[in-house]
Amino acid sequence: MEALTRQSLKLCPFVKNHARAVKDINGSKLVTQATRCPIMGPAIEQKRTYVSSTSTTKAQAVAHAEIEDQIEFIDHQSNEHSFDYQGLFENDVSKKRADNSYRFFNNINRLAREFPKAHRALEDDKVTVWCSNDYLAMGRNQQVLDVMAATLKKYGAGAGGTRNIAGHNRHAINLESEVAALHKKEAALVFSSCYVANDAVLSLLGQKLKDLVIFSDELNHASMIVGIKHSQAKKEIFKHNDLKDLEERLSKYPKSVPKLIAFESVYSMSGSVADISAICDLAEKYGAMTFLDEVHAVGLYGPHGAGVAEHVDFEAHRLAGIKSPNFKTTMDRVDIITATLGKSFGTVGGYVAANRNIVDWLRSYAPGFIFTTSLPPAVMAGAAEAIRYQRSYINDRQLQQRHTNYVKNNLIDIGVPVMPNPSHIVPLIIGDAAKAKAASDLLMDKHRIYVQAINFPTVARGEERLRITPTPGHFNDLSDILIDAVQDVYKTLDLPRIKDLEAIGGLCNVGDPNYIAEPNLWTEQQLNYTQKDLNENVFNPVIEQLEVSSGVRI
Repeated sequence: MEALTRQSLKLCPFVKNHARAVKDINGSKLVTQATRCPIMGPAIEQKRTYVSSTSTTKAQAVAHAEIEDQIEFIDHQSNEHSFDYQGLFENDVSKKRADNSYRFFNNINRLAREFPKAHRALEDDKVTVWCSNDYLAMGRNQQVLDVMAATLKKYGAGAGGTRNIAGHNRHAINLESEVAALHKKEAALVFSSCYVANDAVLSLLGQKLKDLVIFSDELNHASMIVGIKHSQAKKEIFKHNDLKDLEERLSKYPKSVPKLIAFESVYSMSGSVADISAICDLAEKYGAMTFLDEVHAVGLYGPHGAGVAEHVDFEAHRLAGIKSPNFKTTMDRVDIITATLGKSFGTVGGYVAANRNIVDWLRSYAPGFIFTTSLPPAVMAGAAEAIRYQRSYINDRQLQQRHTNYVKNNLIDIGVPVMPNPSHIVPLIIGDAAKAKAASDLLMDKHRIYVQAINFPTVARGEERLRITPTPGHFNDLSDILIDAVQDVYKTLDLPRIKDLEAIGGLCNVGDPNYIAEPNLWTEQQLNYTQKDLNENVFNPVIEQLEVSSGVRI
């Protein structure tokens, strides 16, 4: 407590006048004493009752919060008191509430037979979901449900443990074979989630490749950031989608130094898209491997749903079907592809697709794979069916794009600041955490529309937004309801419009006079293809089983 008292004496007149009394207080009673403070007392009471305080009180509360960050709650060098564990937890959560980044989870129960409807706590309290990552509504696809139900009935609920202990099964082998065929790679490995896959792969690469340098896009997902941290490798963080900055960083190292460029195809909070071919060019020039996260792209891009890497060579893959084109494609050039089964494929899990040596190495050494219980048989069977379905059914991808374009264009027409991008993400810029939460609440409570507010740390402070994701099931009648509701919310809460952002020079590329918009990834020609335009070999193909799934025999 001496450290607390010494610093408080310098900063707080109340403590200065009550120094002896404060010295006699243990940590658990400090809040009680603080309520007697003319500044902290009202602030604590305001937090308890959630009554709006005056601006002066708010300013004083903020000042004390900053002081709280500068001092130790307990003098940990003293042996007189145990560590105040609960105080730490409560203090950290209080900080989240104070900066409006505290997360409230809505009770949303998606209804398979009424997609995109969901009910809240009560089953007759229904809302329309506009922010799900089940981008293609595969979570309610009848073919997927039938396969999962039959597998569940025959093989039971769980996998029985890790593959290392319980063995694996035909469903794991089939799923990994389908994943490898989708990305036209030699092999694949399924994980419990793509978060786990990214962490496992990146951390293992750093631990095994001496002197590895990882070049990471500044907007990479948290799973990649954590994996890079766990790798203990040297890292270079390059500006988002900035090839010049990436090359400058790569050029600092001899070609002989092992390097890995880690990036995403579609960045989920902004909808921006990486130039995969150009990054592969740099990787080849400077002797680097490439690690591509296609989580928010699989199912949605390419003639067969393999992601943006496939979409780059759309015509070649469309004509070749399940076979590989007669040249080295962009998808071939990417060394490691990770993605999810939990978004466009409607189930759960993650995976890695790469050449046989990489996958066998990961299977043999990655703790995140070896020591994690396998996905249930029904989940793996459902995921494999979803991949097969989307490989041969282009219409869902096209509908999703058309509905996205309709929503984007109509919102922009009424002055709503939609963050420009060439993908399926529709981010509405608000720029304030409290207002973003208020906008989400108003959409829910008044308009029966669920759109989650996106705040720090998912996005930077001052760039808070609503994130809308249309699906093939969000036809124009539902979109018109959404557009009217958003118009009402922006008017009611006096949220910034495009003209307001133009007046300040722009925010998140909205209203920025120097920003050059990119064309949509899907061209009009691609949006007009039908099933008849796909190669016949994509319909019910026989996929060769992967030896590496069980282990390679010598």
